Amino acid sequence: MRFTKMHGIGNDYVYVNCFVEKLPAEPAIVSQAVSHRNFGIGSDGLILICPSEVADARMRMYNSDGSESEMCGNGLRCVAKYVHDHNIAKKSSLTIETGRGILSVDLDVVNGKAQKVRVNMGEPILEAAKIPTTLPGDPPVNAALSVGGREFLATCVSMGNPHATVYVGDEFFTTTGRDLVAEFGPLIENAPVFPRRVNAHFVKVQSPNEVTMRTWERGSGITLACGTGACAVCVAGVLTGLTDRKLLAHLPGGDLELEWSAADNHVYMTGPATEVFSGEWFPA
Repeated sequence: MRFTKMHGIGNDYVYVNCFVEKLPAEPAIVSQAVSHRNFGIGSDGLILICPSEVADARMRMYNSDGSESEMCGNGLRCVAKYVHDHNIAKKSSLTIETGRGILSVDLDVVNGKAQKVRVNMGEPILEAAKIPTTLPGDPPVNAALSVGGREFLATCVSMGNPHATVYVGDEFFTTTGRDLVAEFGPLIENAPVFPRRVNAHFVKVQSPNEVTMRTWERGSGITLACGTGACAVCVAGVLTGLTDRKLLAHLPGGDLELEWSAADNHVYMTGPATEVFSGEWFPA
C-alpha cells in the first residue's frame, strides 16, 4: 500500500490515495498498525482520500486507536493540499466531502504547491443533544465538570465532532503541564456526560484575540494540534465572553488563525499543510 505522511502543525497522519490504491478492507486495523510510533509508520491516525460523487474528494479519518471520526481540521487541510498538489483536482478552491458534510477550501498556492489552506468549517453545533453531552445548556457554557477530584468549567461545542473547552492556569503550560493534560484529558474524554466521548482542550487566554491551548484528542491522546478543536475554542471564547470572534491560537505544533464570522455564523480556519515523505507499507 502506497502512502504519504503529512501533517498540519504537527498533527500527523498517514494518507492513502484511494483514487489509485485499493481501499483497505479493515481500515480500523490498518490505522492502528500504521500509527504505532515504534512498530509502524508513526502517526495520529489514518486518512483515506477517496473519490466522491458530490465533491472533489472524500475524506475518511481514523484515529490511532482505530475509531473512525467525523472530522479532522488539520487533516482536511492536508487532504486539500494533496488533492491539489497530486493533480487530483488542480484548483485553488476545492470541495471536500467529510463526515460533517461538504466543506469548501481555499488554497494559497506558491510555485505550484499549496502552502496555507483556509477552510470553511461550517456552523458550530450548539445543541447539547447534538454535540452530544448531557451537561446543561444549549450549548453548555461554563458547566460544572468534576473529574479526578478536580472541578472544571466546561464549554461544549461540536464542529462535526464533540469538543469540551476548559480554561486553566499556567500549570498546564509548564514543563510538567503535559502530565496534567495526560492525567485529566482521558478523564474528560471518557466522562459519562459525553456519550460519544469528547476532545478535551485546556486553554489559557493571552488576550481577547490570542490563546494558548493543549489538546487531549479523542481516540489519539495528546496531539500537537487539533484543527476542529481550535475552531471549537474560538467559539467557546465568544460564548464565555473571554475572547473575540477573530482569534490566533498557539498550539504545541504551531499557530492557527480562526474566525467565527458574524455574517454567516460559519467558522473559518487558516493554517499550513506539509507533506513529509511517501513510501510503501507492507502489512504483516
